[in-house]
Parts: sequence; structure tokens; C-alpha cells
Amino acid sequence: MSRYGLVSLSTIGITVLAAAALLAVHQVETQAHCQVPCGIYDDVARVKHLREDAATIAKAIAGINDLAGRKDAHSFNQAVRWVATKEDHASDIIQTVSEYFLAQKVKPVASGSDGHDAYLEKLADHHMVMVAAMKTKQSADPAAVAALNEAIEKLATYY
Repeated sequence: MSRYGLVSLSTIGITVLAAAALLAVHQVETQAHCQVPCGIYDDVARVKHLREDAATIAKAIAGINDLAGRKDAHSFNQAVRWVATKEDHASDIIQTVSEYFLAQKVKPVASGSDGHDAYLEKLADHHMVMVAAMKTKQSADPAAVAALNEAIEKLATYY
């Protein structure tokens, strides 16, 4: 092997080792679930997480309403943080319903086949959770969280 071939090979080796070391040191926690039917995550845990997200949204809305009308910088900062928290948790709900439940758990049933009406109802119930989560993003009204909780409880009956 030529001298340049060895240099290239060792450079590649060093690069691979450096990348592996960086990955080992800099691990990122992810909450998304892959779309491979691995069976690691259970439905009950996902529903529990939806409920926790909804409870966090409720707390954020209470915090936003408590801070409403205050004009000091600290209150403004805290209100912005509550809004960001509310947005994140509503997005988590939408992501979980779409990427876990709808993509992996709700199985299509052809029109005219037995179970098609139940399939459509199941789709509508999952969609209602996503819509209710979206509405909590658009509002600071506790009624939006009540609607979200109701939709999650309906979805929970499937799991």
C-alpha cells in the first residue's frame, strides 16, 4: 500500500474514532418513538404521558392568567416562559397522537368492510385530541384544557 493510502486510511480511522467519541460523550435524550413496530413502548404509558402534558398545560394557563395585567419585567418573563411551556406540551401531545397512535396503532379498515364505522370513530377521537391540543396553544382559557382532558379520556378507552 502506498504512503498516501496509509495516510488516508489513518485519517479516516481517526475521524471515525473522533465521531464515536463525540457520540459517546454527547448523548441526546429523545422522546420521539421510532416508527418501527418494536413493541418497547406501551399504550398505557403513552396515555399517561398525554395526561401529564395536559396537566402541565393547565398549570401553564393558570400561571399565564395569574400574571396577566402585570407590567414588570419579571412577570413578563415568567408569562413568556409559561406560554413556551404550554406550546411545547401541546406539540408533544400532537406528536404522540400522530406519530405513535395514528401511525402505528390505528389500523385502516376499508370502506364497506366490517369495522369501518368503528375505524372512522377512532380516527375522529384521535383527531379531536390533536385539535383540542392545538386550541390550548391558541388560548389561555381553562375551558380549552377541560376539552383536551375530555378528548384524552375518550382516546384512553381504546388503550
